Amino acid sequence: MKVILTEDVQHLGESGAIKEVANGYARNYLLPRGLAKPATPGMVKVIEERKAAEVRRVAKAEEESRSLATLIGEQTIHLKVRVGKQGRLYGSITAADIANVLSQQIGQTIDRRKVELAENIHSTGTYEVLVKLVGKLSPKIKVVVESDVEPEETSAPTEE
Repeated sequence: MKVILTEDVQHLGESGAIKEVANGYARNYLLPRGLAKPATPGMVKVIEERKAAEVRRVAKAEEESRSLATLIGEQTIHLKVRVGKQGRLYGSITAADIANVLSQQIGQTIDRRKVELAENIHSTGTYEVLVKLVGKLSPKIKVVVESDVEPEETSAPTEE
């Protein structure tokens, strides 16, 4: 039996997907719980039109964000933080910290959830961070983490 999922169903699919399932599974589980509806020709057409509209919306958003992506891709962020021994930070640098500095540099608000860090940054160095904008637009920025204290210069003592 073909059904259209109205909600995400684990191990089956996401909302809006058209799936072929066993008759008993559909009759006894999916339909009574409101997780799916029978796939009539009219409903299938509506779902396909929604998917096409979503694809067009994402393509339009990508086109509008292309200039922002090139601007972001050219950015290098320098962060000066307190550092302990062996280049370890006292705290950590999070996606929110990077988003705030990036927003100040480009003059547009970047949401912290769009900055993709595998884990917070805990040591000095240079890192490449992905900023996921819309669809497939994901420019990379360079984040340079430096100590806020300049290394002490070795100078000869002056005699008085």
